[in-house]
Amino acid sequence: MSSVLIVNSQQLVNARESSSLLRGAELAHLPCIENAWLLIEDGEIVSWGPMSQPPSRTTTTIDAGGGYILPAWCDSHTHLVFAGSREAEFVDKIKGLTYAEINARGGGILNSAAKLAATSEDQLFNDAWRRLEEISRLGTGAVEIKSGYGLTVEGELKMLRVIRRLKERSSLSIKATFLGAHTYPLAYKDDHAAYIDLLINELLPVIAREGLADYIDVFCEKGFFSPGETDQVCRAGMARGLRPKIHANQLGLSGGVQAGVRLGALSVDHLESMDEEAITALAHSATIGTLLPTAAYFLRMPFQPARQLIDAGCAIALASDFNPGSSPGGNMNFVVSMSCIQMKMLPEEAINAATINGAYAMDLGAEAGSITPGKKANLIFTRPVSSLAYLPYAFGSNLVEKVMIRGEFI
Repeated sequence: MSSVLIVNSQQLVNARESSSLLRGAELAHLPCIENAWLLIEDGEIVSWGPMSQPPSRTTTTIDAGGGYILPAWCDSHTHLVFAGSREAEFVDKIKGLTYAEINARGGGILNSAAKLAATSEDQLFNDAWRRLEEISRLGTGAVEIKSGYGLTVEGELKMLRVIRRLKERSSLSIKATFLGAHTYPLAYKDDHAAYIDLLINELLPVIAREGLADYIDVFCEKGFFSPGETDQVCRAGMARGLRPKIHANQLGLSGGVQAGVRLGALSVDHLESMDEEAITALAHSATIGTLLPTAAYFLRMPFQPARQLIDAGCAIALASDFNPGSSPGGNMNFVVSMSCIQMKMLPEEAINAATINGAYAMDLGAEAGSITPGKKANLIFTRPVSSLAYLPYAFGSNLVEKVMIRGEFI
């Protein structure tokens, strides 16, 4: 048995004897232990306490140097497997074209699909591995990764097999989501039923047989998939053991939130466009609302109404939406900072949403998201800072000193 004792942490952040999904006012409660030690055995958290009451056992000791220790970020919505970048569209947006206009002329998701079709599985894996290493060094310890840039049987399976290879090689906790219903390929632009048939009857059987996905997702938006189509695709996935996670209400009031609630979706993600009906539906459900502020920032869209959602009693998580078209970065430190600055979330709320609630948005609440006995020792060690609020305040500085995954520094 390998044991490690970490000493002299200025604070252990989100230290809980047990954990559960947080909603509403609970998000503002972030338990911390000042001047603390933390004991780890075989990659799992065993116990913690103040330095004034050190543990009795002797073991390998690591000095935290007066920095903060947080649970690693749990990024529950990414498109980390993709081929190439889309900075030309970034310039198009600066010139005034909208996301929907770029997509309608073959850009956007269709652009990424064309690049992915021309890229080998090995190249996709190597590029995704580099991105995974990058976000892990910035403190991410658990991540969900979607397909959705294949839009063909071959392309979607290629993406999902790359995600499986990442799972097998990486020490991070990784969840895979099948997002074949990301948009309609040009060949099916006027025959939606045929593409849905391909998803349900050609792709899902292979995905289920090979165990390639944990979740199924649909982009429920006007011009993409309707609530009825979303329901049809998700129920087919549910019949194959895949729980829904839905892209909802990004571009408008799509009905995606209500569709997700009816389906018992684990999460509904984006939520830039919310009205009272959608907020009420989410608040009275077990579904998590995942907010992606860097996508709103990149697309110059209104930020998600985090305060209204929290005040209504919703359970919300924060994620990066790392993708080449609308959020080309997976830095969860920036996501947390932007949530405080632009969505008026308290630092405590943002950290909880990016750790413990992010873990629950991936069904990982029992192993990640808080400093709790029995959970994996996935930890962020910060540089010494003046307060917890300094972390989102100093958004331009990398305050992550080092990162531990399953008890090992990466």
